[in-house]
Amino acid sequence: MTEPEVYRDLQRHLDRLPIGFPPTESGVEIRILKHLFTPEEARLATRLSMLPESLSRIHKRVRRSGVSTSELEKLLERMVHKGLVMSKTRDGKKYYSNEMLAIGMYEHQVDRLTKDFAEGMLQYLDEAFARELYRTKTPQLRTIPVERGIPQEYGVSTYDSIREIIGAVEGQIVVANCVCRQAKDTVGESCHKTNLRETCLIFGDSAQHYLDMGLARSITKEEALGILEKAEEAGLVLQPINSQRPQAVCCCCGDCCGILMAAKRFPKPAELFATSYYAEVDSELCNACGASIDRCQMQAVTLPNDIGAVNRDRCIGCGICVASCPSKAIHLRKKEVESVPPKSTGILYKNILSRKIGRWQMVKVRVKRRAGMQV
Repeated sequence: MTEPEVYRDLQRHLDRLPIGFPPTESGVEIRILKHLFTPEEARLATRLSMLPESLSRIHKRVRRSGVSTSELEKLLERMVHKGLVMSKTRDGKKYYSNEMLAIGMYEHQVDRLTKDFAEGMLQYLDEAFARELYRTKTPQLRTIPVERGIPQEYGVSTYDSIREIIGAVEGQIVVANCVCRQAKDTVGESCHKTNLRETCLIFGDSAQHYLDMGLARSITKEEALGILEKAEEAGLVLQPINSQRPQAVCCCCGDCCGILMAAKRFPKPAELFATSYYAEVDSELCNACGASIDRCQMQAVTLPNDIGAVNRDRCIGCGICVASCPSKAIHLRKKEVESVPPKSTGILYKNILSRKIGRWQMVKVRVKRRAGMQV
């Protein structure tokens, strides 16, 4: 197989993941893969599955190439360190699987971005990846409202309280730089919303993975809450992974965040977010100061006829506008149907994949998995 064929084969293979890797007319996706993978790594990645498999099972699939088990393990570990492959340890055994581009490989390139790669990722978001992120309308992240923005009469669910989320974390917490803002810095388009960079919080096994790669530092729960308070003051949107026990929390802005930038391209971006709230303006209290217009990351707040208004099709219920309104004219309202996240990250991505390929294809995936076949 020639080198161009190797990378195209990998592109098609990764496109089968819950968040896929679609082709473009420009071929920018191949440029991204060549930056991330050597030809040898690309060939091996096409032999991995979307679900974790043991080293021995993977070796059975690739042994005809002449690679030994120890050589295979070294290559996989190198790819793990580069942020290209996922690894898990159970009962002392290592398991490996393919990594999605985002959330996944891209985030693991933080602190080692090049201008060419950053430009390629922004181009790919424009040409194809924004549509792929929201292809199933099942979001990878959910929106957590700022605490002081929620009226006291509403009972706040654990998964809608950032303090509850941090308080429930078992094990270590680490903080990393935001790869999205770092990418914009790299291409000379620095964020207009904030100077904060160290804003990505990661928990549990994922936290150890970031430490092993040298991409983060350990912090306490108190330090984590301090970072989140600064993010709220800066008007950033708090977005944990869309599960009841999230492994990470992002602090996002509409200038740089790929998730928000992608959603803003759609006519009704609010439909694409997991959120239980929306903002509403009390016209009698509004003094038309315009403070919340600048703070809104989704361009949902306007001033028609010198009275503030919130576009429900764009509002994601983050509460940033509530916290920034000096006249206290904006309030969060709870939706009639609460957005309840999946119990785990694994279930989240099963749901995304099921909507992407359909129920019967999911049955085939399970059958192949039980038979020890590549999926």
